[in-house]
Amino acid sequence: MNNFFEPIIKRRSVYAISNESTIADEKIMEILETAINHCPSPFNSQTSRVFLLKGEEHTKLWNIVLETLRAMIPADKFAPTEEKIAGFAAGYASVMFFEDYSTVNNLMKSFPTYAEHFPNWSHQSSGMVQFAVWTALENEGLGASLQHYNPIIDETVKKTWNIPADWKLLSQMPFGKPTAPAGPKEFMPIKERLFTYG
Repeated sequence: MNNFFEPIIKRRSVYAISNESTIADEKIMEILETAINHCPSPFNSQTSRVFLLKGEEHTKLWNIVLETLRAMIPADKFAPTEEKIAGFAAGYASVMFFEDYSTVNNLMKSFPTYAEHFPNWSHQSSGMVQFAVWTALENEGLGASLQHYNPIIDETVKKTWNIPADWKLLSQMPFGKPTAPAGPKEFMPIKERLFTYG
């Protein structure tokens, strides 16, 4: 197995993380910039928008999630949720992934033959950026997981960080130095997932 696949194989959802980083902030920015610039997008539309939240801004995001969920979950059942969110807040930083739907909508108008596909293609492009960032963080010894508290936090997030109305929040990625390994992972039989003809 060559070096390309090694971090892909190692990449897992790591939930036990600390507020430390194994690399300098400049390296984190390099990872984000490389993923954003070099992951493919439909018609080279470059619709991915990424926010890196550190320190108090990182904590602010998870407080938004916590208080949003507190208003939705009965108090006597809230403890597990509170513990889960505290685990994300304990990390070093978070990445928020958005797609710029003004660009997506313009593509739909400009290329009506493919209009129905552009939202899906946009999400596929974002998925590649998310995977590239996640795998690169893993390769640097950082643990991360991908969370989806959108759309319930969207309005507050947009107000808090003055985010354009036509940007769509797709996911949140808390990360930090791992304090415990990821749990076991089971795999379906490959013959049920991979097929070849000819």
